[in-house]
Amino acid sequence: MHSSSYLIADAGSTKTDWVIVHPPAGYQRIQSAGINPFYQTAEEIIPLLENEVVPYAGDHVEHIYFFGAGCADDRSGQPVTAALRACFPKVQTLEVASDMLGAARGLCGREPGLACILGTGANNAFYDGRQIVRSIGSLGFWLGDEGSGSYLGKTLVVHYLQNELPAELHEAFAAAYPGINRLSVLENAYRKPYPNRYFAAFSTFIAGHIAHPFMRGLVKEAFSLFVKKYICKHPDTASYPVHFTGSVAYYYQDILREVLESHALQCGHILRSPLEGLVQYYGRDRHV
Repeated sequence: MHSSSYLIADAGSTKTDWVIVHPPAGYQRIQSAGINPFYQTAEEIIPLLENEVVPYAGDHVEHIYFFGAGCADDRSGQPVTAALRACFPKVQTLEVASDMLGAARGLCGREPGLACILGTGANNAFYDGRQIVRSIGSLGFWLGDEGSGSYLGKTLVVHYLQNELPAELHEAFAAAYPGINRLSVLENAYRKPYPNRYFAAFSTFIAGHIAHPFMRGLVKEAFSLFVKKYICKHPDTASYPVHFTGSVAYYYQDILREVLESHALQCGHILRSPLEGLVQYYGRDRHV
C-alpha cells in the first residue's frame, strides 16, 4: 500500500504503542508515554514525541495513522495533529482518530461487529466493517468507565478505605501500599493530574490476588456492569461477535468470556492491543 515508512499508533492515557512499518522489510514496535489531548497540549506532546518516538522512527515518515483516547474529532485531536506535523515534517497522510475506531479496525478488520476497549478506560462501538456506526458513550472516569482498570482500582481502594475487604486482602493491601490512607487517596483523586492512571495502577493488586473469590467477584461484577450498560444497549447484539482489546480484557479474559456467555453473547477476539490487526488493515496490499 505504501512504499515509504509509516507509523501506526494506539494511544491511551497511560501508554502509547507504536508500530513503525518499513516496507517491505517488516516492522518495529516501540512504546512511549501516554498521549491524550484531553489532558495534554501540543507543546507538551512534542517533546514526548521527540524523545520517545522520533529517535526510532526518524523524521522521514510520510504516513501516520494515530488512534487515541481523547481524539473523538478533528477539534479534540488538534493538539496531536499539530505535534505530529511538527515532529514529522515530511508527513503526507495524517489520520488522527479515536482509539475506538482504531480498536474497531484492528479487531474487526472489514467485518461488522461490536468492538470494545477495556484498558485504563472503557469504550464500545458497533462497527459496520468500515466506520463506527454507533457508540453508547461512556461518561469517563468519574461517572462511568465500568469494567476498566481505573474503575477496578477505584472500586478496590473504596472497599479498602471503607473496611470492606476480607481480612487477608485488607492486610495484603496495607502491606503493598503502606502510604495509602483517606487523605492521600483524596489528594490523588481531586488535586493531582491523571486520577484515572492513579487508580488504574491498583488493578495490578487485583491481578495478583485474582484467585481470591472476592477479587474474582469484583472483576466479574464490573464486567457485568459494562455488558449491561453498553453492549446490551446496541440493537441485535446477539447477532454479532463482541471483540475486546486492552490489558484488562486480555488479562481477565476467562472472567470476561464467562460474563459474555452468561448474557448469551458471541465472544470474538480478545487482544491486548489492536496493533497487529491495524498493521494488517493498512498493509493489506503488501506483506509486512
